[in-house]
Amino acid sequence: MMKGSTEVLKGRIKEATGALTGNEKLRAEGRADQTVGHVKQAAETGARQVKASARKIVTKATTVAQKAIDKARRW
Repeated sequence: MMKGSTEVLKGRIKEATGALTGNEKLRAEGRADQTVGHVKQAAETGARQVKASARKIVTKATTVAQKAIDKARRW
């Protein structure tokens, strides 16, 4: 499970507990934890996308470089 998902779940539990007990502070903490979790999830998604893009760029650069080397060897 992603760390952000854990934060969201923890926040939901806190918010529900606060609602059941009438503890507004606990409800607010739960909502805040959920927000933190959603931000972490977005950051994790962004990091994965950046890594995937970087891998594609490296693969393309490697392919282009290899083609240039092969062409130079033929001369």
